[in-house]
Amino acid sequence: MSRIAYVNGQYVRHSDAAVHVEDRGFQFADGVYEVCEVRHGMIVDLTRHLNRLDRSLGELRMAAPMGRAALTFVIREVLRRNRVKNGIFYLQVTRGAARRDHYFPAEGTPPTITITAKSTDPSAAAKKYASGIKVITLPENRWDRVDIKTVGLLPNVLAKQQAKEAGAQDAIFIDRSGIVMEAASSNVWIVTRDGELVTRPAEHGILKGITRTTLIDVAKKLGLKVVEREFKAEEMLAAREVFFTSATGICVPIVQIDNKPVANGHPGTVSSSIRDTFFDVAEKTAI
Repeated sequence: MSRIAYVNGQYVRHSDAAVHVEDRGFQFADGVYEVCEVRHGMIVDLTRHLNRLDRSLGELRMAAPMGRAALTFVIREVLRRNRVKNGIFYLQVTRGAARRDHYFPAEGTPPTITITAKSTDPSAAAKKYASGIKVITLPENRWDRVDIKTVGLLPNVLAKQQAKEAGAQDAIFIDRSGIVMEAASSNVWIVTRDGELVTRPAEHGILKGITRTTLIDVAKKLGLKVVEREFKAEEMLAAREVFFTSATGICVPIVQIDNKPVANGHPGTVSSSIRDTFFDVAEKTAI
């Protein structure tokens, strides 16, 4: 069966999906996106993802492509047409197609919206992360508004590639003061020697991850103490556990940082408990 994509009001074959050559997302990275997991026929945390999409659009003064109800219908339809029961959908909105100019295009220029979906194997993902991953650290070099989920991800791409070439799976950005920011596509958490679950505040400097937000609810259910504060690379290296959270990985244990083991070099019990409990707490919307 051919994959189906949604592009500006039409459902088309994935191989035929295209936008205009002067689309501002293509030429200026003038766009935003969301990635959302589908598990056992249920969309995970859809409301929070769409709320964040609205915030990103508002921060960039960009028009919404359609109302919430219509958008939800289209998302479901893309998932149905692609027969996705376990997988993800990717949604992108740009400021539209217009003559190339740094100024915003004329008022009334319609935004561009594309939605794609694909199936994944959850058991394969669980196996992949069972033994944990290796990461490297890199100096922070991104723009100041990483709290907006834009498609301008070149520093993240370069960081991921550098990690791959170093034999690792991801990279963590560290600012000039030695403070841990976030990973190239994930939020970073540590479990201190005292058992506190720590992540940096999401008001500025990192993206407020949806999985991050839901994980705080999960921690409450498990009776874990969550502290939102900054922490430095040295504290991260000395932590009992370190893990990432993201929509596609949920809770991924980190066992090595810059070729140094985290604790005993194996996934810890806190990240395992969180992963096992996450879907009992997360919002689930039927396709």
